[in-house]
Amino acid sequence: MANWFAIRKEISPRQRLGLAFLIWGLIIVAWFVLTHWDFLPPFVLPRPIGVIRAFGRLWSEYNLLGNVLQSWWRIAQAFFWCACIAIPLGLLMASFRWVHDLVNPVAAPMRAMPITAFLPAFIALFGMDETMKVAFLWFGMFFYLLAVVVEEVNKVDDSLLETAYTLGAKRRNALWLMFRASFPGIFSSFRILYDIGWTYVILAEMVNARKGVGYMVEAARKVLDFERVYAGIIAIGFAAFLFRWLLTFLERRLFPWHRAVRGASEPVAAVGASAPAKAKAHAK
Repeated sequence: MANWFAIRKEISPRQRLGLAFLIWGLIIVAWFVLTHWDFLPPFVLPRPIGVIRAFGRLWSEYNLLGNVLQSWWRIAQAFFWCACIAIPLGLLMASFRWVHDLVNPVAAPMRAMPITAFLPAFIALFGMDETMKVAFLWFGMFFYLLAVVVEEVNKVDDSLLETAYTLGAKRRNALWLMFRASFPGIFSSFRILYDIGWTYVILAEMVNARKGVGYMVEAARKVLDFERVYAGIIAIGFAAFLFRWLLTFLERRLFPWHRAVRGASEPVAAVGASAPAKAKAHAK
């Protein structure tokens, strides 16, 4: 038991799973207690059994799967365009200081701005159809990913570049080398990027939408069907968790070495250790 209070002491996977079941069990028990003895009115916190029934209605009457897939498709489009622009731009910003000093005065303040405040501007610019929703999601994710790309490229060990130049690499080879070395770290940020997308898609879909999880929850709220509202919120959580798990699975399959590198005290040490061989391969 004393090991539980050792600072930064790892616990076993079985203990981790047990703690997860424990905390969720406590939340569900508290939910049952609060609703059984009417500590809160039903429209504030509906009974769990009612929310479970609402899941069935969401699936059979309100096309739950179709709404989740529609929201995912909006996020995927915004994510694609975000990656296509932010990754090359971030690579250039980290490689050439003048590009960084040109873009960062705009990018840095935007990361501190409340993105939701821009929604009326996007409605004015793009209307209230699909273009507005995808553009708003892109805007919400872009500046976060741009900062991550710059940070990850800056972490690339200079010894890689020095070795590459020694072997005769040109500027384009060096840029490709920096991208290859930083991409596992960039890919890790995609999970948080998708979390950001799921956060903003709810807001975007409350504006003139006919499909999507945000529309589904807002439609239930308008008719005061709070059992369906809570069922929709839980469905959103499951969907977001599923896609996050898929990205984690892909990261482990594509970059199995990156997990160990992140746990090391020097994140780039593992990259630098094999610098000559990697630089030689990339310089070709």
